[in-house]
Amino acid sequence: MAKPGDTLLASVARRDHRPWLLVLNAGVATAAGLLFPTALANTVDMAIGGRFVLTTVLWLMLLAGTEIVGDAIGIVLAATITSRATAWLRHRLSKHLLALGHPAPFPAGDAVSRMTGDCANAGGLAVLVVNIGIAVVTSCGAIVALALLDWRLAVVFAVSVPLALLLVRTHMRLTADDVLAYQEVSGEVSARLLDAVTGLRTITASGIASRETARVLEPLPRLHAAGGGMWRTQAKMMWRAGLLLPAVELAVLIAAGFGVMAGRLTIGEVLAALGYAALGMGVIGQVPQLTALERTRASATRLAEVLDRPVSRRETPGLPPGPGEVVLRGAGVTGALHDVDLTIPAGLLTAVVGRSGAGKSALAAVIGGLSDVDTGEVLVDGVAVEALPRSAVGYAFERPTLLGATVSRSVTYGTDATPDDVRSACVAAQVHDVVIRLPLGYDTPMQDTPLSGGEAQRLGLARAIVRAPRVLVLDDATASLDTVTESKVDSAITSELSGRTRVVVTHRAATAARADLVVWLEDGRVRGTGTHDELWRHDGYRAVFTGGE
Repeated sequence: MAKPGDTLLASVARRDHRPWLLVLNAGVATAAGLLFPTALANTVDMAIGGRFVLTTVLWLMLLAGTEIVGDAIGIVLAATITSRATAWLRHRLSKHLLALGHPAPFPAGDAVSRMTGDCANAGGLAVLVVNIGIAVVTSCGAIVALALLDWRLAVVFAVSVPLALLLVRTHMRLTADDVLAYQEVSGEVSARLLDAVTGLRTITASGIASRETARVLEPLPRLHAAGGGMWRTQAKMMWRAGLLLPAVELAVLIAAGFGVMAGRLTIGEVLAALGYAALGMGVIGQVPQLTALERTRASATRLAEVLDRPVSRRETPGLPPGPGEVVLRGAGVTGALHDVDLTIPAGLLTAVVGRSGAGKSALAAVIGGLSDVDTGEVLVDGVAVEALPRSAVGYAFERPTLLGATVSRSVTYGTDATPDDVRSACVAAQVHDVVIRLPLGYDTPMQDTPLSGGEAQRLGLARAIVRAPRVLVLDDATASLDTVTESKVDSAITSELSGRTRVVVTHRAATAARADLVVWLEDGRVRGTGTHDELWRHDGYRAVFTGGE
């Protein structure tokens, strides 16, 4: 039965020519393996007859050597093919996950599970298919070889073929659902575990380690059930195959014995018949490979689930002209914003305030293009924000993730900014003095750069400023700064980015007081707009900063 990931697996197999080399090598080794029992039979008959034929011995040694060398080459080719396919899948998956943007549609731990385990499983498809295909060819070749020895042997062996095929088909059908469930639950456990590791300090401080452990391990019964079902199916297949193989060999041996008595077969040919019987049942021995094939298809289904998710962002080739006016019309985000109509004039410093849970970060995210609205639209200079180039909007976070090998590269991340641009941005963000005191200044590796929360915020702010965006969104990006430093940062932003639109999410009355416009949110709706002094007349607005006192 076809699965959603089968098309992806087909594209993996088609993109590389090396599987054909693996097929060629396996074909030569398989041919040698099929000829080996006959060569061995001739050697045994030669020894029993008390004579020595050099060509017979050399032929046997050549076939054995060909099998050994073929196996060695096959191992190297298989590793190369799998690693290249896995790398291609991981590149494609990571590119698509990044294109899906924020908020991520898949939990971080689950995405990591797909990136690591599922890509590795799917990357082994070509090797699995070749191995299983060679097993089928070997079995067919063994039947032909038995027929060439004595057609009666082939008839005896052929009786077992339908039963063997039934076993394989049953195994594939029963394993499929358990393998997919196992992969999905593994991803869920990974997601929960990553969440727990990320919040380890909070968990420890809250004294809920045992409760969190129970939450992380809650899916284990389902994982156990899927794994148990998978292994029970495989065990059932193995013991049935374990009974079938000796039964077939015994039947062939009895038929060969009658052939010896009738003078149709020699002792060596009886030995060859047993060898071909074992080779003919090779498909049954591929149970682990068949299980791995179902695991590969299940992993491909999980990858296809990501790759088939449409990317909403459609960037324009260039930045359209405009001063940076932001307009929201009926903008709504489920559970956060409700029917927001708002105009933020170009070039102003706008503060967004409100109690916790009022929707401030959600508003900042939709203006910055990090999240899509569920209803309505968000426009920058008349263009939907999701259609703008990323350079149009800069975004600084409360807890920035600083990517890049060095301090300088962390600031220029995603841009082609010059060293002078980096220095100017760091000066504006009030972090230049911190950077120049580092051992290598701007070339100091990030892993060797100890930063406080406020210093990391300022470096993240410099990363947003260096883009020289038309709209700069600061989501509590100065929350960890002291009042004096925050005042300096605000002044620098005003001078360095004068004429640009700045949207600042803040909890501080002083920051709101310095803004040209204040947007007051309450329960996901705009309660009011105006200057800080104008809104201060409302008791509810004052309560945002005073806590109601």
